[in-house]
Amino acid sequence: MKHSLAALLLAALAIHAPAVLADPVRGPRPQPFDDVAVASPDGIAARTWVTGLEAPWSLVFLPDGRALVSERPGRIRLVEEGGRLADEPVARVAARQGGEGGLMGLALHPRFPDEPFLYAMHTHAEGGEVGNRVIRLRLAAEHGQPVRAAFDHVVLAGVPGARFHNGGRIAFGPDGMLYVATGEIFDAPRAQVMADLGGKILRVTPDGDVPADNPTPGSPVWSFGHRNVQGLAFHPESGALFASEHGPSGEFGLRALDEVNLVRRGGNHGWPLAVGAPGIDRFVDPILAWPDTATPPAGIAFWRGDLYVATLRSQALLRVVLERHGADSWKAARVERWFAEGAALPLGRLRDAVAGPDGALYVVTNNRDGRGRPREGDDRILRIEAAP
Repeated sequence: MKHSLAALLLAALAIHAPAVLADPVRGPRPQPFDDVAVASPDGIAARTWVTGLEAPWSLVFLPDGRALVSERPGRIRLVEEGGRLADEPVARVAARQGGEGGLMGLALHPRFPDEPFLYAMHTHAEGGEVGNRVIRLRLAAEHGQPVRAAFDHVVLAGVPGARFHNGGRIAFGPDGMLYVATGEIFDAPRAQVMADLGGKILRVTPDGDVPADNPTPGSPVWSFGHRNVQGLAFHPESGALFASEHGPSGEFGLRALDEVNLVRRGGNHGWPLAVGAPGIDRFVDPILAWPDTATPPAGIAFWRGDLYVATLRSQALLRVVLERHGADSWKAARVERWFAEGAALPLGRLRDAVAGPDGALYVVTNNRDGRGRPREGDDRILRIEAAP
């Protein structure tokens, strides 16, 4: 059965490859303005909350205010009250670390603790084959007791894996379904092949089943045509899904063109047939793209009414002011680059942004991932709040 599925996937790739490998249609950026550099945002205070992490990737908060953070080598760490990092990991996951792979996204069951589950996405290797999967752990987190997590079962398997472009972000939507961001593992045609789980946003139930109202019956694919999705966030009022995505880094002679997307159910978001915002009906244009400046985004979060985007090589926290147009359309009205050049508190590479239960925004650095320049105390979690 395994070999039959592999043969079908190879056949599908062969059928689609000639059209997919043509040079992409290149459109302009969708936003009619430049970013504004804000080294020190007015009315905002930022301080270090946690230090001493190794390549952290995802941060989630427990109902009592404590937090869990994943480290790419395969550890899930506990942050106690006051920002103290517990010495012993909550769990160790057999993650295959290397390049951009390893232990990545975390998500807490939306009905926790009644449903006492923590979800994690990680790269793994079995029989010489590299892949990505989502697992579920049973989490014991009673206040005042040691927090421990034990493997429960594999929720989603069969996601392609490699050294680069593993996706990795997972999040529960307001519909109670689990959304999973995947990458096309630097094999661009996969993003357009519906039988392949790479280069997609997937949607499954908390148990890993395919919901009956997915776009294609029996398929976990929610949207496709993605290169390497790194962030997922749902608008707190409308429930609209936004995603951040890395643009090309040399493919087809193209660079930059990183994106923020408003994700459409069943939508084709273009890669690698289109980049930028060409305005072609069969593709969903991004709401933000940077054709000239590499702005590789990572985790995203809504905070105080705006969308915040952690960025990696560009080493800034983006504040995106959105405007709603009609029932289900949004446009960016302004983009500010916080804590960039000249900042009193330079942050370096940023991997995740999370709105905390205390009203603050928490930002995770990623300077020890092999591509950054570690500073004293790295990696860190920063706490950002409105200044008193």
